[in-house]
Amino acid sequence: MTNKNLKLNKTDIFFKVLYQSKKRGSRARLGEIKTAHGVIKTPSFVAVGTKGTVKSILPSLLKEIGTQLAFVNTYHLLTHPGIEIIEKAGGIHRYAGFDIPLMSDSGGFQVFSLAKKNKFEILNSKSQINSKSKIPNSKQLDMLSIKFVKISDDGVRFRSVFDGAIIELTPEKSIEYQQKIGADIMMAFDECIPYGVSYEYTKEATERTHRWLERCVKKVKSQKLKVKSESKKLKEKNQYLYGVIQGGVFEDLRKKSAEFVVSQNTDGVAIGGVSVGESKKEMRDQVRWVSLFLPKDRPVHLLGVGEFDDILDLVSCGIDTFDCVEPTRKARMGALFKLKIENSLFAKASGDKQKLKVEWEEIDILRGVYRNDLSKVDEDCSCFVCQNFTKSYLHHLFKNRELLAYTLATYHNLWVMERFFEKVREAIEKDII
Repeated sequence: MTNKNLKLNKTDIFFKVLYQSKKRGSRARLGEIKTAHGVIKTPSFVAVGTKGTVKSILPSLLKEIGTQLAFVNTYHLLTHPGIEIIEKAGGIHRYAGFDIPLMSDSGGFQVFSLAKKNKFEILNSKSQINSKSKIPNSKQLDMLSIKFVKISDDGVRFRSVFDGAIIELTPEKSIEYQQKIGADIMMAFDECIPYGVSYEYTKEATERTHRWLERCVKKVKSQKLKVKSESKKLKEKNQYLYGVIQGGVFEDLRKKSAEFVVSQNTDGVAIGGVSVGESKKEMRDQVRWVSLFLPKDRPVHLLGVGEFDDILDLVSCGIDTFDCVEPTRKARMGALFKLKIENSLFAKASGDKQKLKVEWEEIDILRGVYRNDLSKVDEDCSCFVCQNFTKSYLHHLFKNRELLAYTLATYHNLWVMERFFEKVREAIEKDII
């Protein structure tokens, strides 16, 4: 289904495959994604900077760590500080001081996940959130026991968690907001389907995501034509659009979605709706089901998956980039990564000659055993933290809730993640993966 002529940015060489693994059955590959803010060597990790910041770390340190790409989210930036101020500043790179390529999520995932988290009532298409509804004041907001999210073919309506204002996200508005945010890579607006819903609802939501994708593509095309017609001197933004595969835990729906999304006029493809409550096996199955449909000439992103064993297992499906909050979230909880490297990072899994495994541990630096431990977190790690600080000092910082603790732990975990991906790329080049 892949059509090499289907590109929104036909004059740009956005993605290039540099090497295809020769390992039997593997679709793993080395590549380059070229953006206005830098080149990304793939496979690569994407640090999550949802609200315009990778928590606890300075943007300037990301380059030092080796982070190649970060993720920001339209929903959060829309609700605060607002899209207009970001656009006025010259885009998210200037507003937030990023000097690396960025992805922006469409906002759909956050709307649906926050709905679930806050026990929002998901209304069917016959339910009403009247456009003339008055925005409640703060006292009324405190009294509200149910906050509403309305999903329709047109888009999504929800109440802001900040002031209760009704916000509408449609495919067109999501693209418009993402263009103003100015990230290098945009995600098409999609419905993130929760785990455990029926086949019928999953089918309906997946088909809705497909219709939304067509509208996103149309919006991007029309915007490019508008920019070119307004002024010959006005420089067109180099932003790239990914379509998102959905389909839940149902194999036939996943495959149909993959076939449809890959056939569309997009610059890349993402796999969404995974790691939303299902088991690891179910999550990995959903990726494997669509692997044969994934494009050979466009980059593929896996949304929300980034644990070491998952990456090692799924990179062979042809995944180029992975985003996950685990390295930074766990760092703030005092869990420090340590990869177990002996002769090789990737050992053969027992009983399966073809399968590789990676071993790691998470050091809980809050444990009392580290109070007087003057050893490094990892004697084999060359990061700034391991070269300059002991477990005792990090334990002391966390116990006293010193803010430096979160910065140092985040720095270390992101460093380990980047070194891990270096090993992954080396293994692909050697046909090990």
